[in-house]
Amino acid sequence: MRRRAEAPAAMPSRPRRGIGVSSRRVWGPGALAKKMTALSHVDQAGRVKMVDVGDKPVTQREAIARGSIGMSREARRLVRTGAVKKGDPLQAARLAGIMAAKQTATLIPLCHPIPLSSVRVELTPTARGYDIEARVSTAAQTGVEMEALTAVAVAALTMYDMVKAVDKSMVIGDVRLMFKSGGRSGTYKRK
Repeated sequence: MRRRAEAPAAMPSRPRRGIGVSSRRVWGPGALAKKMTALSHVDQAGRVKMVDVGDKPVTQREAIARGSIGMSREARRLVRTGAVKKGDPLQAARLAGIMAAKQTATLIPLCHPIPLSSVRVELTPTARGYDIEARVSTAAQTGVEMEALTAVAVAALTMYDMVKAVDKSMVIGDVRLMFKSGGRSGTYKRK
């Protein structure tokens, strides 16, 4: 006699690995507006909007962001000896980071185009690859945090592109805001 298949046990209430409870929820406009009213880029109906900075005073603003790229020993050796066939990845990454900061408003929706007075991108060798730091400043009605973060991310992506023929396993990580000054919210310094 054949045994009848048992019904599967009820699923546990915990989310599956890698999926948070909030990522499984479906948000409608009403729920979004209720949850997100503190966000300046969402109106009361839950629609995305650009923040009006017209009444904000022009202040001196600065932001510092950092990130890293880890790479193989061979990739590090080629970069440090200037033997990468495509050219100098450090100079290409530095230039790409500066250009990216200047183009942030075209890359990130709802960012205001602002005049940048200074963008500096530095790549520092580490035991596993490079640390990347971007310092961006302006005198404007809104901050330059996104410009600094974009500069770091694009500099890291450019390093990857320049060295990928040797090491496709490179890891870009830890892109984060370290410092920002100016504006209504004042100074922020990562602890």
